Amino acid sequence: MSRLLRGTCAAALVVIALVLVACGSDDSESTTTTSSGCQEVGAPPPKDVELAAPKASAPTASGVTFETSCGSFTVSFDDRAPKTAASFQYLAEKGFFDETVFHRVVPGFVIQGGDPLGSSTDPSVVGTGGPGYFVDEEPPRNLAYTEGTVAMAKTDAEPRGRSGSQFYVVTAADAGLTPDFALVGEVTSGMETVEAIEALGQPGGDGPPSMPVVIERATTED
Repeated sequence: MSRLLRGTCAAALVVIALVLVACGSDDSESTTTTSSGCQEVGAPPPKDVELAAPKASAPTASGVTFETSCGSFTVSFDDRAPKTAASFQYLAEKGFFDETVFHRVVPGFVIQGGDPLGSSTDPSVVGTGGPGYFVDEEPPRNLAYTEGTVAMAKTDAEPRGRSGSQFYVVTAADAGLTPDFALVGEVTSGMETVEAIEALGQPGGDGPPSMPVVIERATTED
Protein backbone atom coordinates (compact mmCIF):
# COMPACT_ATOMS: atom_id res chain seq x y z
CA MET A 1 0.00 0.00 0.00
CA SER A 2 2.78 2.43 -0.88
CA ARG A 3 0.98 4.21 -3.68
CA LEU A 4 -2.38 5.88 -4.16
CA LEU A 5 -3.30 5.88 -7.83
CA ARG A 6 -5.39 8.43 -9.67
CA GLY A 7 -6.22 5.99 -12.47
CA THR A 8 -8.10 2.72 -12.46
CA CYS A 9 -5.79 1.08 -9.90
CA ALA A 10 -5.22 2.43 -6.42
CA ALA A 11 -3.24 1.76 -3.24
CA ALA A 12 -2.03 -1.57 -4.63
CA LEU A 13 -5.34 -3.18 -3.74
CA VAL A 14 -7.62 -3.94 -6.67
CA VAL A 15 -8.57 -2.43 -10.00
CA ILE A 16 -11.81 -0.50 -9.78
CA ALA A 17 -14.19 -2.67 -11.76
CA LEU A 18 -17.57 -1.62 -10.48
CA VAL A 19 -20.09 0.65 -12.11
CA LEU A 20 -21.51 3.56 -10.18
CA VAL A 21 -25.26 3.10 -9.90
CA ALA A 22 -27.63 6.01 -9.57
CA CYS A 23 -29.81 5.56 -6.50
CA GLY A 24 -32.59 8.10 -6.07
CA SER A 25 -35.98 8.69 -4.57
CA ASP A 26 -39.02 8.29 -6.76
CA ASP A 27 -40.29 11.59 -5.39
CA SER A 28 -38.11 14.41 -6.73
CA GLU A 29 -39.28 16.70 -3.94
CA SER A 30 -38.16 14.40 -1.13
CA THR A 31 -35.10 12.39 -0.22
CA THR A 32 -34.47 9.29 1.82
CA THR A 33 -31.83 9.33 4.54
CA THR A 34 -29.98 6.10 5.28
CA SER A 35 -28.90 4.85 8.69
CA SER A 36 -25.45 6.34 8.02
CA GLY A 37 -27.00 9.79 7.70
CA CYS A 38 -26.45 10.00 3.96
CA GLN A 39 -29.22 10.99 1.57
CA GLU A 40 -30.09 8.69 -1.30
CA VAL A 41 -29.44 10.77 -4.39
CA GLY A 42 -28.82 10.14 -8.05
CA ALA A 43 -25.32 10.41 -9.45
CA PRO A 44 -24.77 13.57 -11.53
CA PRO A 45 -23.50 13.17 -15.10
CA PRO A 46 -19.73 13.21 -15.71
CA LYS A 47 -18.25 16.65 -16.36
CA ASP A 48 -16.03 17.60 -19.29
CA VAL A 49 -13.78 20.28 -17.82
CA GLU A 50 -10.59 21.89 -19.13
CA LEU A 51 -9.25 24.73 -17.00
CA ALA A 52 -6.24 26.96 -17.44
CA ALA A 53 -3.66 26.55 -14.69
CA PRO A 54 -4.06 28.92 -11.73
CA LYS A 55 -1.62 31.81 -11.45
CA ALA A 56 -1.60 32.10 -7.67
CA SER A 57 1.29 30.49 -5.80
CA ALA A 58 -0.39 30.69 -2.40
CA PRO A 59 -4.01 30.60 -1.19
CA THR A 60 -5.95 33.61 0.01
CA ALA A 61 -8.51 31.39 1.76
CA SER A 62 -7.98 29.32 4.89
CA GLY A 63 -9.62 26.23 3.43
CA VAL A 64 -12.60 24.72 1.63
CA THR A 65 -15.92 23.39 2.95
CA PHE A 66 -17.56 20.52 1.09
CA GLU A 67 -21.33 20.12 1.27
CA THR A 68 -22.15 16.53 0.38
CA SER A 69 -25.13 14.22 0.37
CA CYS A 70 -23.69 12.78 3.61
CA GLY A 71 -23.18 16.15 5.34
CA SER A 72 -20.45 18.78 5.37
CA PHE A 73 -16.78 18.80 6.24
CA THR A 74 -14.10 21.50 6.17
CA VAL A 75 -10.54 21.13 4.94
CA SER A 76 -8.08 23.66 6.39
CA PHE A 77 -4.98 24.35 4.32
CA ASP A 78 -1.48 23.49 5.52
CA ASP A 79 0.94 26.38 5.06
CA ARG A 80 3.68 23.93 4.07
CA ALA A 81 1.95 23.40 0.71
CA PRO A 82 0.98 26.84 -0.66
CA LYS A 83 0.91 25.97 -4.37
CA THR A 84 -1.25 22.90 -3.85
CA ALA A 85 -3.60 24.82 -1.57
CA ALA A 86 -3.86 27.66 -4.09
CA SER A 87 -4.85 25.18 -6.80
CA PHE A 88 -7.38 23.54 -4.48
CA GLN A 89 -8.91 26.96 -3.72
CA TYR A 90 -8.99 27.78 -7.45
CA LEU A 91 -10.85 24.55 -8.24
CA ALA A 92 -13.43 25.26 -5.54
CA GLU A 93 -13.94 28.84 -6.73
CA LYS A 94 -14.41 27.63 -10.33
CA GLY A 95 -17.14 25.21 -9.19
CA PHE A 96 -15.02 22.30 -10.36
CA PHE A 97 -15.90 20.05 -7.43
CA ASP A 98 -19.62 20.86 -7.53
CA GLU A 99 -21.82 17.98 -8.70
CA THR A 100 -19.05 15.41 -8.64
CA VAL A 101 -18.88 12.23 -6.56
CA PHE A 102 -16.65 10.36 -4.18
CA HIS A 103 -15.78 7.61 -6.63
CA ARG A 104 -13.58 5.51 -4.38
CA VAL A 105 -13.94 4.30 -0.79
CA VAL A 106 -11.47 1.99 0.90
CA PRO A 107 -12.69 1.33 4.46
CA GLY A 108 -9.93 1.82 6.99
CA PHE A 109 -7.77 3.67 4.45
CA VAL A 110 -9.18 6.59 2.42
CA ILE A 111 -12.13 8.15 0.66
CA GLN A 112 -11.33 9.74 -2.70
CA GLY A 113 -13.07 12.36 -4.86
CA GLY A 114 -12.38 15.25 -7.20
CA ASP A 115 -12.65 13.30 -10.46
CA PRO A 116 -14.99 15.04 -12.96
CA LEU A 117 -15.43 11.63 -14.61
CA GLY A 118 -16.08 9.83 -11.33
CA SER A 119 -19.76 9.22 -12.05
CA SER A 120 -19.16 7.64 -15.45
CA THR A 121 -20.82 4.28 -16.04
CA ASP A 122 -17.64 3.16 -17.80
CA PRO A 123 -15.38 1.70 -15.08
CA SER A 124 -12.30 2.17 -17.27
CA VAL A 125 -12.87 5.93 -17.18
CA VAL A 126 -13.59 6.35 -13.48
CA GLY A 127 -10.51 7.67 -11.69
CA THR A 128 -8.84 9.09 -14.79
CA GLY A 129 -10.23 12.64 -14.84
CA GLY A 130 -8.54 15.90 -14.00
CA PRO A 131 -8.78 19.66 -14.43
CA GLY A 132 -6.65 20.00 -17.57
CA TYR A 133 -3.49 21.09 -15.75
CA PHE A 134 -1.19 19.85 -13.01
CA VAL A 135 0.78 21.37 -10.15
CA ASP A 136 4.12 20.16 -8.82
CA GLU A 137 4.96 20.72 -5.16
CA GLU A 138 6.88 18.16 -3.19
CA PRO A 139 5.40 17.38 0.23
CA PRO A 140 7.51 17.49 3.41
CA ARG A 141 9.91 14.54 3.62
CA ASN A 142 8.68 13.75 7.12
CA LEU A 143 4.97 13.89 6.23
CA ALA A 144 2.79 11.15 7.75
CA TYR A 145 -0.65 10.59 6.23
CA THR A 146 -2.63 10.25 9.44
CA GLU A 147 -6.37 10.33 10.07
CA GLY A 148 -7.96 13.47 8.66
CA THR A 149 -5.03 14.34 6.38
CA VAL A 150 -6.12 15.56 2.95
CA ALA A 151 -3.71 15.01 0.07
CA MET A 152 -3.74 14.75 -3.70
CA ALA A 153 -3.86 11.47 -5.61
CA LYS A 154 -1.46 10.65 -8.43
CA THR A 155 -0.30 7.70 -10.50
CA ASP A 156 2.94 5.86 -9.94
CA ALA A 157 4.21 7.24 -13.25
CA GLU A 158 3.85 10.83 -12.09
CA PRO A 159 6.60 12.57 -10.12
CA ARG A 160 6.54 13.11 -6.38
CA GLY A 161 4.17 15.92 -5.39
CA ARG A 162 2.29 16.18 -8.69
CA SER A 163 -1.44 16.91 -8.42
CA GLY A 164 -4.48 17.57 -10.55
CA SER A 165 -7.91 17.64 -8.94
CA GLN A 166 -8.35 14.23 -7.32
CA PHE A 167 -7.91 14.27 -3.56
CA TYR A 168 -8.30 11.83 -0.72
CA VAL A 169 -9.06 12.02 2.98
CA VAL A 170 -7.24 9.52 5.17
CA THR A 171 -9.52 7.52 7.47
CA ALA A 172 -6.84 5.20 8.88
CA ALA A 173 -4.94 6.12 12.03
CA ASP A 174 -1.90 6.12 9.74
CA ALA A 175 -2.22 5.21 6.05
CA GLY A 176 1.43 4.14 5.94
CA LEU A 177 2.06 5.94 2.66
CA THR A 178 5.46 7.26 1.65
CA PRO A 179 5.66 11.08 1.42
CA ASP A 180 5.02 11.26 -2.31
CA PHE A 181 1.55 12.78 -2.41
CA ALA A 182 1.00 16.53 -2.44
CA LEU A 183 -0.35 17.85 0.84
CA VAL A 184 -3.53 19.94 1.00
CA GLY A 185 -4.28 20.12 4.71
CA GLU A 186 -6.52 18.38 7.21
CA VAL A 187 -10.18 17.97 8.06
CA THR A 188 -10.79 20.39 10.93
CA SER A 189 -14.54 19.93 11.20
CA GLY A 190 -17.06 17.36 9.98
CA MET A 191 -14.96 14.22 10.34
CA GLU A 192 -18.23 12.46 11.12
CA THR A 193 -19.25 13.16 7.50
CA VAL A 194 -16.05 11.55 6.25
CA GLU A 195 -16.81 8.54 8.44
CA ALA A 196 -20.36 8.34 7.06
CA ILE A 197 -18.95 8.24 3.53
CA GLU A 198 -16.43 5.60 4.55
CA ALA A 199 -19.27 3.50 6.01
CA LEU A 200 -20.68 3.14 2.48
CA GLY A 201 -17.60 1.28 1.30
CA GLN A 202 -17.62 -2.42 0.67
CA PRO A 203 -15.84 -4.31 3.50
CA GLY A 204 -12.37 -5.16 2.25
CA GLY A 205 -13.16 -3.43 -1.03
CA ASP A 206 -11.62 -0.68 -3.13
CA GLY A 207 -14.12 1.01 -5.43
CA PRO A 208 -17.27 3.09 -5.50
CA PRO A 209 -19.48 3.40 -2.42
CA SER A 210 -22.67 1.36 -2.15
CA MET A 211 -24.65 4.41 -3.29
CA PRO A 212 -23.63 7.73 -4.88
CA VAL A 213 -22.07 10.30 -2.57
CA VAL A 214 -22.33 13.68 -4.25
CA ILE A 215 -20.34 16.83 -3.57
CA GLU A 216 -23.15 19.32 -3.92
CA ARG A 217 -21.03 22.41 -3.37
CA ALA A 218 -17.49 23.39 -2.39
CA THR A 219 -16.94 26.87 -0.97
CA THR A 220 -13.83 28.63 0.29
CA GLU A 221 -13.37 29.71 3.90
CA ASP A 222 -11.92 33.09 4.91
